[in-house]
Amino acid sequence: MTDPVAVDAKRILLRYGAPIAVLDKVSVSHRIEFAREIAKTALPEREDRLRELLAEGGYIDGSIKAKKRKRRS
Repeated sequence: MTDPVAVDAKRILLRYGAPIAVLDKVSVSHRIEFAREIAKTALPEREDRLRELLAEGGYIDGSIKAKKRKRRS
């Protein structure tokens, strides 16, 4: 049985731009920690904050800028 908190954390991180290949390397405890932090962050800042957290954790190169996705109206 999978932990529903871990599943929700993964969904949140994917929603705000975590690359799947990177997310597979993130530990479950870090996924939950990052998702909780993202939930406390203002909506317009969530994608950038997630990139910062992934860089701080050593999961991505911090010099890479987040790609801006086109939003559907």
